[in-house]
Amino acid sequence: MGWQEEYQRKIISMEAAAQMVRSGDNVATALGIGACSADFYNALLNRGGELTDVKFIDTVQVRPNKMYDPEFMAALEGRITHVPAFGMITIRKMHRAGLSDFYPATTTDAGAKMANKADFYIVMVTPPNRQGYVNLGLTNFYTSEAIRDGKPLGKMSVVVGEVNDQMPVIFGENWMHVSEFDHFVVNSTPIPAFNRGAPKEVEKRIGEYVLEMINDGDTIQMGLGGIPEAVVSGLEGKKDLGVLTEMLPIGLNQLVEKGIVTNARKPVHRGVTLATFCLGDQGLYDYARENPAVEFYPGSYTNNPAFIAQHPNMVAINMAMMADFSGQIASEGWGHRQVSGSGGQLDFMIGSYWSTGGRGITLMTAARQMPDGSLSSAIVPDLPPGTPITVPRTFAQYVVTEFGVASLKYKTRRERAEELISIAHPDLRGELRKSLKKVFYPRS
Repeated sequence: MGWQEEYQRKIISMEAAAQMVRSGDNVATALGIGACSADFYNALLNRGGELTDVKFIDTVQVRPNKMYDPEFMAALEGRITHVPAFGMITIRKMHRAGLSDFYPATTTDAGAKMANKADFYIVMVTPPNRQGYVNLGLTNFYTSEAIRDGKPLGKMSVVVGEVNDQMPVIFGENWMHVSEFDHFVVNSTPIPAFNRGAPKEVEKRIGEYVLEMINDGDTIQMGLGGIPEAVVSGLEGKKDLGVLTEMLPIGLNQLVEKGIVTNARKPVHRGVTLATFCLGDQGLYDYARENPAVEFYPGSYTNNPAFIAQHPNMVAINMAMMADFSGQIASEGWGHRQVSGSGGQLDFMIGSYWSTGGRGITLMTAARQMPDGSLSSAIVPDLPPGTPITVPRTFAQYVVTEFGVASLKYKTRRERAEELISIAHPDLRGELRKSLKKVFYPRS
């Protein structure tokens, strides 16, 4: 049988695909734009009354659907449970309602974790090319590893490709053959696009400090968030930057057009921007489509700290919520309130730590205003109990707020605390210094 006949034989309806989920199954989908459409979510949720103990694992949720509606999901409690691995703002209300679990993972180990967890896997792909290969499009991340490792483990029993002719082809190690899938669903749906918002004044101030730390010829990585995007928009005047990143940054196409990003000094994949997924505007999608200068690879490759460290002057830029006096960095939530996941932040912090001339930069606003008008500091003596630590203090390097830059890498515990207090909100520094004496100078 040729691949064309095999492909046609494997095509089924969305409802038939949802019918293959059994009680007790762990259902997983790809990250972000590579995830299945809302149509599959809804087809599965329509079976909620007949299923029990089904867990649905997704990451970076960009297509609204009923699984992110607490009122709807409360009626299915014990039948279908949402289990994000990395979260977006769309599912924070589910966490607050106690209706979502959480699956801890980093980018480098997410493929292995999905392979060992998922019984049923669905991913959005392009139509097959002339050789019978579908492309993973705008999300590679953990998909190919989850499928290729999950099947031999005997855990993953069903793999479905949702074929979308609107998904762009992206080069790199981003292809899978139709023989690697059990079924296909053909479903043409728009690709979500996201524009960069205008940076706020506080984001601009933080971005200005970061821009002073980026030199011509550096290789950069940008995480999600308004502050990293403010940095990207301010790179005018830099030259010969390289990009090795988890997420393809919005504005990359303009940076290339202006000669700011050339990848000319990268020792590996010279001339090519490397990433593992993309969330951006239509201009970025059009730039990345079938472009030999952009390649996607599994996250275990792009985010391997040893691979990252091979790039001299690697600058990793990511956001966080809090840091304690010793340099422990929390980016995923506070206490037991989960708002995101670790993603590739730790991967790139370790890689930049061992890169010759590397810089790992953590961005945060110094304080947030509470409903009663008071200020809550992002620099704290101790993280609230239960707070997940995204970056351990041993790999902390630079922390930047709108009030300056704290350099931690070669500092003692007390010196780190003093550095961090110097970039805290001025109205809160007095109380923080009192805490410092109590915590780190108990005999004084």
